[in-house]
Amino acid sequence: MEALNISATDQTPKIVLDANTGVFEIAGKAISNNADVFFKPILNWLSDYSKNPKQETNVTIKLDYFNISSSKRILFIFYKLNEIVENGNQVNIKWFYHEDEDDMYEVGKDFAYMVKIPFEFIEYSYFEKEVI
Repeated sequence: MEALNISATDQTPKIVLDANTGVFEIAGKAISNNADVFFKPILNWLSDYSKNPKQETNVTIKLDYFNISSSKRILFIFYKLNEIVENGNQVNIKWFYHEDEDDMYEVGKDFAYMVKIPFEFIEYSYFEKEVI
């Protein structure tokens, strides 16, 4: 299965989904008015991946901000990952949030509550070197 790589823009996040390594990354802003269009290929890719996932999938999320429509699609991503867990595989999520962004921490906690995937919450500051 070919990796999915999407470069970040001012309105959409960087996406790296590598089926060979089981390492996924979502980073940046998700504020597109067309969230459904942006996330559709990602959700399709995850549907294919979930048919034959790695025994362990590691997901890094470092979103600065996302709007309501993107939030819904991000939840759909977590539901797809939850299916992988329900089929006996392991998924680990590292949720990065800025030290001044309690809202991003809280929304990460909300997502963690909705699925059966372990989340690790990692606080960072802008003065730290790149953490991903």
